[in-house]
Parts: sequence; C-alpha cells; structure tokens
Amino acid sequence: MARPEWTEDALVAGVLAGDRRALARAISLVEDRSPIGEDVVRRVYPSTGNAGSVGVTGPPGVGKSSLVGALVTHVRALDRTVGVVSVDPSSPFTRGALLGDRIRLADHFLDPGVYIRSMGTRGHLGGLAEATLQTLLLVDASGKDVVFLETVGTGQSEVEVIGVADLVLLVLMPGSGDAVQALKAGIMEIPDVIAVNKMDHPAAKTMVQEVRSIVALDPDRERRPPILLTEALRGEGVAELWEALEKRRHGLEERGELAARRERNLSGEVEALAVARIRERVRRTIAEDPGVRELVAGVQRREVDPLTAVGAVVAAVTERSR
Repeated sequence: MARPEWTEDALVAGVLAGDRRALARAISLVEDRSPIGEDVVRRVYPSTGNAGSVGVTGPPGVGKSSLVGALVTHVRALDRTVGVVSVDPSSPFTRGALLGDRIRLADHFLDPGVYIRSMGTRGHLGGLAEATLQTLLLVDASGKDVVFLETVGTGQSEVEVIGVADLVLLVLMPGSGDAVQALKAGIMEIPDVIAVNKMDHPAAKTMVQEVRSIVALDPDRERRPPILLTEALRGEGVAELWEALEKRRHGLEERGELAARRERNLSGEVEALAVARIRERVRRTIAEDPGVRELVAGVQRREVDPLTAVGAVVAAVTERSR
C-alpha cells in the first residue's frame, strides 16, 4: 500500500479520525519541532480534554511497564481504548526502541484499540517535556479513552513530565528505599494511588505499613492515597488498582478538583515550556555571541560581576528575538 501524502490537512483529519499512521507521523513532527507538527496540535487542540490520563512513575526496576501492560489488558476488557506514552529522559533512542523489549506492552502492539509510543530526550529535557505534552494532546485528540504516561524514574525531570497527567500512580516494590525516603522527606509529591508491586516478596506487607505511616502524616484525609498490593506479571490486584484509580478520579471530579487540577497543570506547562524555550535561547546566545561569551569569561576571571553579564545576556537575547 502506498504511503499517504501527509499534508497538514490530511494529518489533522487523520488524527481526529484515529488513524494510527497519521498519529505516528504527527508525533514524529512534534518530536522534530516541525512547524507543521505545531500547527497540527494547534488545530486539534479544541478536540482534546476527553481522555483520562494516568501518570505512572516510580524507581527503575519496580515493574512499571509490566503493571501498565496489565492495566491496559484490564481497561481493554472494559471495552475502552488506550494510549501509552513511555518517557525515558536518559535514553537517546526514540520511536519505539525503548519499548521493543517490554514484553507486557508488546502484547498490545497489534491491538487497534491501543496506541503505544516511546520517547527519549535526545539530550534536551525541555524539548522532551514539550514533545510529551503535545504527544498527549495528539493521542487525546485521536479519541483514546485512557492515556497512560509512564516515566522511568522519580527524579525532578520525571516529576516535571508527569505533571501533565490527571492522576499520578506511584509504583514501588520492597527494596525501593530511595523513593520511600523521598516520600518521607516531602521531596516527592504525594501521588493519588500507590501500588506496591511484587506482592509475593516477604517484605511487601511491611513496606505497605511503612508507606501508610508516611501518607498518614498528611492532615487532609481526602488526599491520602490508597495503597494496594499487586503482582503485575500474574495480573493480581490489577482490577482493584484500576478501581482505586477510577474512584480517585470520580472523587476529584465530584469536588471540582479534577477541572482545577487540569487548569493548574496546563497553566504550569505553559510557564515551564516558555521558560525552557527562553533558557534554550540564552544558551544559544552565550554560545554564538562573541561579546556575551567574553563577558561570561570575564565573570569566570572575576573581572566582570555576574549581574552585569546577566544584563548583557538579556539584552542580547531580546535583540535576537526581534
């Protein structure tokens, strides 16, 4: 079959019709920062906001991909369509390479009701955050009912990426002490639901108690997340986990918090992406403008004070933007 001619109009129509090839092409253009990709997102944006999104985060090796795969199986059994966007801020690979060996997700590659996409930074975290937001919007516009956004870890970069989701699911397993310490220290935002995976582990129930004691410190009982035991490879506890996510979502919706959260997330994303673009321009100006570069070198030699250099950088960036 001949490949279609992907004009902007064809891409917009294809994405809105749920055409997988059009969606894949549009996402590739977004990743490449193509103006056509941006125009497609701009045109389909009014058709977004219908998909429920779940951010899935947690330390590497706890079984997030397996759990997402099990959740996809469960959601598909409920006759709902699903999108999965898997984000690896440390990987130079894109376009499916990250998911190639993720067996639980690979089970769904041929299911027309499931769309799976993996993304890497190519060394530009700000670009990844921007591409991720636009990818979620495109998958949403394509008519998927539920979108899972999976990240590889719980560092600051992943927190920024996951901030666009309606709900956050934190996946832990016995032995993932750093994540528990981050919860305890308040570094990690309290998620909506916590899953302790690999429930057969002798220390699984002990970990549930430890995490429960941490979240109990939150004085707002409504915000305390349910903590569930799961075994992703066998699908145990997955139905209960999905039920907990749905209950959390309905609770937020009834209290008007879901709409407020979406507004806050989108507002935060606009600000974060604007800052990322400005930061990129600043770096490019310092690298390309000899006068600015010399001023920065002067700061390093302590011949020029930092504020004078900053003023010159801001002036140069402003001039280049005109």
